[in-house]
Amino acid sequence: METTLLYQNLAILAAFLLIYSLIAGRFESKLINGPLLFLLAGALLGPGGVGLLSLEINHEGIRLLAELTLVIVLFTDAANTDWRVLLANRSLPIRLLLIGLPLTLVLGTLFGRWLFPQLPLLELAILATILAPTDAALGKAVVSNPAVPAPIREGLNQESGLNDGICVPVLLLLLALIAPTEQHQGTGALALTLMLEEIGIGIAVALALSQVTLWLLRRSYLNGWQLPLWRQLTLPGLALLCFALAQTLGGSGFIAAFVGGLLIGHRFGEHKHEYLDSCEGYGDLLSVVIWMVFGATLLPVLPDLLHWQYWLYALASLTLLRMVPVWLCLVGSGLRPELRLFVGWFGPRGLASIVFAVMVLQHRPALLGQGPIIKTVLCTILLSVILHGISANPWVRRFKSS
Repeated sequence: METTLLYQNLAILAAFLLIYSLIAGRFESKLINGPLLFLLAGALLGPGGVGLLSLEINHEGIRLLAELTLVIVLFTDAANTDWRVLLANRSLPIRLLLIGLPLTLVLGTLFGRWLFPQLPLLELAILATILAPTDAALGKAVVSNPAVPAPIREGLNQESGLNDGICVPVLLLLLALIAPTEQHQGTGALALTLMLEEIGIGIAVALALSQVTLWLLRRSYLNGWQLPLWRQLTLPGLALLCFALAQTLGGSGFIAAFVGGLLIGHRFGEHKHEYLDSCEGYGDLLSVVIWMVFGATLLPVLPDLLHWQYWLYALASLTLLRMVPVWLCLVGSGLRPELRLFVGWFGPRGLASIVFAVMVLQHRPALLGQGPIIKTVLCTILLSVILHGISANPWVRRFKSS
């Protein structure tokens, strides 16, 4: 990319960020929330619009940007967890992860089999896995609003934090099984190894790094080594280190970042907000960039998405394939019907699905159904940003008035 275009892109992004920061209050309580506005702005300013944003980002660049955004968001949301509420209502995330998530994967695969009969079953399972994780950033209007009952907020937050980490080994297993048969003898052993490595290494890295960080923080405080300016970088640095080290060792960086945030938030207690403000700011900044990039790159390929099968699966993914498993897994939980519907509906798809889709794009050999799979994922994310964006605040207001 030419230097002039690089600075032009930076100027456009900075100008949009400056203006939005001054008028954010006008949007966050309305139908059009942050991510939806960022996506629309990217579409308008990008190559498919007026062409002011001239982006030349490859798959690896988009994946890295989405991963960094997801890591900061996961860590921050986990660190902000209210442990008293979580422990008192731990059955909700457990039900969603251990019952609801597997049901979603199975239903998504079976529905794909009916809708895309020409695709192999394993590839349909890959599609279901890409779209199973929920996005805490897109659901921020729900998980951060005190009008929503605290158990629901914490349950959705923990689900979105852990389900993408759980889906990573599932996706890797499915991609491994796509390879020639002689490369994956012993499927059961492979599945067990992937699960143990991804989840176990991620948790071990989070435990080790959080303990070391806490010890260093105590030493730093007692010796007067801390400076307010640099203290802002402590937790963002820990979040990125958890992710990068776990990925380097063959584990799930997303699980490491989320568990690291949980541990740090628990140990910091009421003092955690002194360290977390900058982390939230970095997450918001990266979110602006990723959704504008997504909008700018999506609009030019919209003609390729005009196929009823893609949109039908997208609509089903946000409704039938998510809400039915959630309803079933919450039977006997004591939640009233409206709250079950609320939990089922607010499973937005976003950053994790983008990361997983790029992993599929980079897989060699390419999947037989790579085109339909990626296009269906794009349709689902776009539909999610729009529908969840315009429905979050109105539904939350129902809780305020009741």
